[in-house]
Amino acid sequence: MVKLMMQSSIRTEIKESLRLTIPLANAQVAQAATGFVDTLMMGWLGQETIAGGGLAATTFTTLLVTATGVVVGLSPLVAEAYGAGCIKRIQQLTQQGIWLSVLVSIPIMLLLGQIDTLMRQLGQAATIITLAKTYLDIMLWGFFPALVFAMLKSVVSSLSQPRPVIVIVVAGTVFNAIGNYILGFGKLGFPIMELKGIAWASALSQWLMLLLLLIYIFRYRQLRNYQLFQNLPQLKPKILRELLWLGVPIAISFAFEIGLFTTTTYLMGVLGTQVLAAHQIVFQTIAVIFMVPLGMSFATTIRVGQWNGQQNAEGVRRAAYVSVCLGAFFMSVMVIALLIFPQQVIAVYLDVDNPENAQVISLATSMLSIAALSQILDGVQTTVAGTLRGLKDTRMPMLLSFLAFWGVGLTSGYLLGFHFGFGGVGLWLGQLLGVAMSAGLFIWRFQRLMSEYVAQST
Repeated sequence: MVKLMMQSSIRTEIKESLRLTIPLANAQVAQAATGFVDTLMMGWLGQETIAGGGLAATTFTTLLVTATGVVVGLSPLVAEAYGAGCIKRIQQLTQQGIWLSVLVSIPIMLLLGQIDTLMRQLGQAATIITLAKTYLDIMLWGFFPALVFAMLKSVVSSLSQPRPVIVIVVAGTVFNAIGNYILGFGKLGFPIMELKGIAWASALSQWLMLLLLLIYIFRYRQLRNYQLFQNLPQLKPKILRELLWLGVPIAISFAFEIGLFTTTTYLMGVLGTQVLAAHQIVFQTIAVIFMVPLGMSFATTIRVGQWNGQQNAEGVRRAAYVSVCLGAFFMSVMVIALLIFPQQVIAVYLDVDNPENAQVISLATSMLSIAALSQILDGVQTTVAGTLRGLKDTRMPMLLSFLAFWGVGLTSGYLLGFHFGFGGVGLWLGQLLGVAMSAGLFIWRFQRLMSEYVAQST
């Protein structure tokens, strides 16, 4: 009987996890598709454009993901309040989350406007800097709506209403793809704007998604009853401090992880335009795939937060294990696909029959093999990190992220790439080692926390 009850509980948890994971993961994939579609169409404009524009898109994504970490600290708090039935607490958290988005967006938008200075200091070629600045000078206006959308998406999902998010994100992605084609290549009577057109379409798609989500929140009765925007002008420093206390370590952890990949991208640029172009192909492919376990991670934060609000240690443990197994399974399937069909993946970006692309294709094939092998470990470490966030454990994971991604990943990648002559392949090997280390450290941290959690519950 006990065994049957456990199986039933696991099946229920899988069902509830998938109910959150599927829309959240799809939404993350669709949102990442903005960068993917941008990079794809940059590739149609040539190797230099995909290198410079891709570098700019990666920079924008890095800063957005880092900033999202600050506001995503809202998610476990809202989920906990939802599990405990505290409606007023949910209202206050959401309102201060909007203010936090404003305060975070302003300095980052200013930084994006001056990013060419940083790129010059990091040794990027003049043509790459010009192309990157062309993209970012426009794209920075999409930063604020993208951050507010990420914050409200986490609130809506924490209230167990994630499904409309995927519809909204898909609409924004389709709008972006069509806009890229029309503005970038001068269709339907518009002038040919190339990289500028791609940037304008992407920035406008961020505003569209935010507008659609706001309409949904105001019109859907179950969400309207929460009155999420009531007393919005009121700043509550105590709640803002609470959000910062939880969110800043998450943001730093995100920055350590994606910062490893971004720094690697800049190092690829030092190795040459062809190496950078090959890396962009692999990176954008992996970035889209990674969005699925990232969506799982957000779903895990919500499920663990809800169980934590009910003080249910067994529910927390079950939600964590289900998420990790689902993440590892999905990534295993992706590894097989990437290893079997590397040429087909690369052909999405570049003409594989064009002799001028031969060097880039050869480099991308080698990098893709290594990147594929890191995916299972990346799925595990990401979902376990979501569990830790659900338990409101953010400071220790921040330190562990630094040790794994920068102490091991970046250091080993730099040595392999520049001192041992492996070039771009060596940099990807370093990323693999960093991800492996983070997976091991996060699992250790979760096991230790659960031992303490169970001890406190008994």
